[in-house]
Amino acid sequence: MKDTSQEQIRVWLVEDNALFSTSVERVVNSLDGMRCSGRFTSVEAAFAALGDEAAPQVILLDVLLPGEDGITALATFRERAPESQVIILTVFDDADKIFRAVCAGASGYVLKSSGIDQIGDAIRQVMAGGAPMTPEVAKKVLGAFTRLEPAPDNHRDYHLTGRERDILRLMADGLLKKEIGEQLGLSVHTVSTHLRAVYEKLHVSTNTGAVAKALREGII
Repeated sequence: MKDTSQEQIRVWLVEDNALFSTSVERVVNSLDGMRCSGRFTSVEAAFAALGDEAAPQVILLDVLLPGEDGITALATFRERAPESQVIILTVFDDADKIFRAVCAGASGYVLKSSGIDQIGDAIRQVMAGGAPMTPEVAKKVLGAFTRLEPAPDNHRDYHLTGRERDILRLMADGLLKKEIGEQLGLSVHTVSTHLRAVYEKLHVSTNTGAVAKALREGII
């Protein structure tokens, strides 16, 4: 039986495959503390809904959609629903799409082939401050980052403190806020405060966006 004693995580699904969408909705609604409160077959429909109701905590977003594609739509979601965590949920596992999604601000990237049972884990992880990725995706992201050519003499000085850089490095290693706090001797609240400062200084809005920018510009 689902636990309804606390506020549920509201999840939107933007997916045009009716069969897969129904399966995902069923799985999300079966999990404690979660509810699929919106299903849309295009990003345009989801954008319209943002004008009528509060944004959800999590958006599961497909890439190949009728109209605007999911990766291109990330910028609009970041602008209109900045508090929502957007997880790309797709069949595409090529490095270019993964890298574009991460740099555009996706909070996570999960392959449909990994199974719908992994979706609940991804939602929990992103709500805990993580960046969920299936192992094969994580390898490709790491490979893309390691091929970057940082230009330490040219990148901007974002005035990050030593502690903020430490947190960025640990985020790049895949640690969650709680794990970062344990390693640095900080509370989760203090880690979150440092992260908000990092977001503001780097002009990003997600963990993955911060790590991508830091690696791309040779900050860490």
